[in-house]
Amino acid sequence: MGISTRQFDAVVVGAGGSGLRAALQLAEANLRVAVLSKVFPTRSHTVAAQGGVSASLGNEEPDNWHWHMYDTVKGSDYLGDQDAIEFMCRKANEAVIELEHYGMPFDRLDNGKIYQRPFGGHTSNYGERAVKRACAAADRTGHAMLHTLYQRNVRAKTQFFVEWMALDLIRNQAGDVLGVVAMEMETGEVTILHAKATLLATGGAGRIYAASTNAFINTGDGLGMAARAGIPLEDMEFWQFHPTGVAGAGVLITEGVRGEGGFLLNKNGERFMERYAPTVKDLASRDVVSRAMATEIKEGRGAGKDSDHILLKLDHLGADVIDKRLPGIREIAIKFANVDPAKDPIPVVPTCHYMMGGIPTNMHGQVLAGHNGGAIVKGLYAAGECACVSVHGANRLGTNSLLDLLVFGKASGEQVVKDLASDALAYQDLPKDAADLSLSRLARLDSAKSGEDVAEVGAEMRRTMQLHCGVFRFPDGLAEGVRRMQEVGKRAGSLYVKDKSKVFNTARVEALELENLVEVAMSTMVSANARQESRGAHDRSDFPDRNDAQWMKHTFWYKENDRLEYRPVNLKPLTVESFEPKARVY
Repeated sequence: MGISTRQFDAVVVGAGGSGLRAALQLAEANLRVAVLSKVFPTRSHTVAAQGGVSASLGNEEPDNWHWHMYDTVKGSDYLGDQDAIEFMCRKANEAVIELEHYGMPFDRLDNGKIYQRPFGGHTSNYGERAVKRACAAADRTGHAMLHTLYQRNVRAKTQFFVEWMALDLIRNQAGDVLGVVAMEMETGEVTILHAKATLLATGGAGRIYAASTNAFINTGDGLGMAARAGIPLEDMEFWQFHPTGVAGAGVLITEGVRGEGGFLLNKNGERFMERYAPTVKDLASRDVVSRAMATEIKEGRGAGKDSDHILLKLDHLGADVIDKRLPGIREIAIKFANVDPAKDPIPVVPTCHYMMGGIPTNMHGQVLAGHNGGAIVKGLYAAGECACVSVHGANRLGTNSLLDLLVFGKASGEQVVKDLASDALAYQDLPKDAADLSLSRLARLDSAKSGEDVAEVGAEMRRTMQLHCGVFRFPDGLAEGVRRMQEVGKRAGSLYVKDKSKVFNTARVEALELENLVEVAMSTMVSANARQESRGAHDRSDFPDRNDAQWMKHTFWYKENDRLEYRPVNLKPLTVESFEPKARVY
């Protein structure tokens, strides 16, 4: 093959919250683990999480995991699998306390316990009123978490491959995964990382949209790798638009602002959320708030000279509270909106934020081979935003993302340790064509004398997604979106990189990332066009109601022929009574 091979017990692709939590479990079990990351681990996108991590600690007021589970099921618009949701909510307290013992610098109450703030969709007594459940480190919770987990991994002697990009999974004829083909970004050198276990923790793919809170590294690499390897992608029609991205910039303004007492206003100075969610108002679930904001703008009540945004007011909290609880938000508002929130409201709009779908897994992080469940892909695991367990269903509850990283990062790591200890996994001979797919992709880029411009194709993909698959979705728009994405996919097959240098060639990396993004965008558009109902983040004008009789099921998109299959939602929890679907009001 002419390329070098390195062997590890486990390879973790991605060094965000879930990747680091899984790697820690593996390294502390004395396994030889390699962690690949396109950026230095503490620059992974988890660093941008602001508001908190959910756990029913009850440090300020009564709370319990069953209420948390109810809120998560309801928030998911009943598309979340209730066994996985129970597992996550029951593990939440343990996960947060464990993180605290690792040295996570949570904010504190006067009595020394972890500070908790209210958050959208978090309630006590099954929807009765808002509850304080988000454990926070000011408005930099993800930053604190990532540094804590990275330091713990350094202590455990985890081996990091920084500025390396995984290109493709290696599968044998039986379908088992034997590692990845990866490229060192600095030199362009390609290496096979041969492993008994491969764990994907590559995060989300929000860069398929023109307006996104996601970092530029969030290019769906794990999903692209899975799709090319014949593994389906689950529930890709469901993308969460965060209500409060800075207008014109997309930078996230945490829901913690509203948790601390901030609220939304239209151009008339009206607290319009009282009309849409009379009980919890500005702390309704994210899809509810985003649609309310989009409706206000659409009906002419948006603020600014173009009536194109909403105002987030927090000056009434006072500069002292803002500087103590929301210091990063003040900094972001000044830098990106030219507004001091201690004096004036922040201009905000709904912005693509989170991918509820992903690579299908069970609650132990094992990747499922298909839509009929049961069968797993031997040697392959996934955790975090790139995975779909499914605990978020059609709409993720705020702060459950960081909880997901901790709970399922650890669970997947534990499963790998268990599988290795039982000899369920072992080194297998690499197929002779192990690196051929990756080498052919690189050769195509390197040999092309002409072709499509990477930036132009990427811009067309983002325009198409923003226009045809946004907060509100229309039948003609979705059908046209599928047609346009098919054209984008064809163009992505003949990308042209002008600079043929393999050293520090960012254009080459961007072309490889775009190929992954196109897989994600295609799966999203096809899945959204097929789902004929409105549920959670998926809102169709021609099917305005939720249709439990026909659509209480997960979507599975297969790359081959853009094929769709379905599997029923698991409404049966592990130990408690089911939460039966009902009208979702706040």
